[in-house]
Amino acid sequence: QVQLVESGGGLVQPGGSLRLSCAVSGSIFSINTRGWYRQAPGKQRELVAIITSDSSTNYADSVKGRFTISRDYAKNMVYLQMNSLKPEDTAVYYCNVRARTTRWSTNNDYWGQGTQVTVSS
Repeated sequence: QVQLVESGGGLVQPGGSLRLSCAVSGSIFSINTRGWYRQAPGKQRELVAIITSDSSTNYADSVKGRFTISRDYAKNMVYLQMNSLKPEDTAVYYCNVRARTTRWSTNNDYWGQGTQVTVSS
């Protein structure tokens, strides 16, 4: 069983910053990717940022230069630093890992419960 717990969401004014955290726990053999997704009301869930096991990163065009994904192996944490926030960044943000739970299993996606980010004056 793999558990992901996000924290750090909230209400922030345009131009402000937030840092999201995701605690990863459970029986994990290996993690292929760690990422953040978001879903705004009436829209599909979309990729925000992803970091691979070899530390490559990829960002949605809409957040490039403003958001930074990072991870702490020792603490099993994934972070999303969000700067220069805009009203259109308002969404529920979900932490994701693509991981194997055993040597013989395939990679599966695991999700947190989500944390609300609201950017408004």
